[in-house]
Amino acid sequence: MAQKRRKLYEGKAKILYKDKGNHIVQYFKDDATAFNAKKRTTLRGKGIINNLVSAKLMDNLISIGIDNHFIRRLSWREQLIHHLQMMPLEIVVRNIATGSLTKRLGINEGERLARPLIEFYLKNDSLNDPIVSEEHILCFEWASPQDIDDMTSIALRVNDFLCGLFSAISITLVDFKIEFGHMFDEKGRDRLMIGDEITPDTCRFWDTHDKTRLDKDRFRLDLDNPLSGYQEIARRLGVLPPGVLEGTSENQISSLENQPSP
Repeated sequence: MAQKRRKLYEGKAKILYKDKGNHIVQYFKDDATAFNAKKRTTLRGKGIINNLVSAKLMDNLISIGIDNHFIRRLSWREQLIHHLQMMPLEIVVRNIATGSLTKRLGINEGERLARPLIEFYLKNDSLNDPIVSEEHILCFEWASPQDIDDMTSIALRVNDFLCGLFSAISITLVDFKIEFGHMFDEKGRDRLMIGDEITPDTCRFWDTHDKTRLDKDRFRLDLDNPLSGYQEIARRLGVLPPGVLEGTSENQISSLENQPSP
């Protein structure tokens, strides 16, 4: 079990544990936070869904040649990943205007952008994750010029793939956030990879037909049943077996975690 391993790091949504060699076990928590943890609650079962969704999406990206840290899923809440030296940056790709973009630039909510917009943010909760330019990144050596080019290219490829994947199940990918790190093998060779997660915590998903929000915005905006969006994403992706997490009682979650995961 994860609790017997040495904890390396605990964040708002995940815990990282040391595993053998250059591998880490990533454990998904049920904690839900917004506005840099100024708003928080617990959504029972969220970590299970995020684990299933992120494993599915990361594995799909690997299948089309996009490197990321995912190795395999271990349990309902855990996955084995490569240990990366993460860059202190969040890369956001926007397809439709919402959230902070509408507030900063006065763009109408829901307006489809003429092209995918890529933004860089410094990953620093105490500073509220400020938006930064490529000049900032180079000046403070948060990433190299080659890193910036590669992250931009990969982010656009991820966007193209995910837009198509979700469009096929009547979901619009509004925007998403990804993070990158470097993996060094035993010979010192460097590979740039996507790390962290790709889930309804890090993406905005709208139902294509009625614009229902199916992501963490349900919690941010105090909408009814915030976990329902996560469940719908997992259901349409086919990663949530029938009958699983139809309830979110403590007994049901505990019972599920004691069963082998599919």
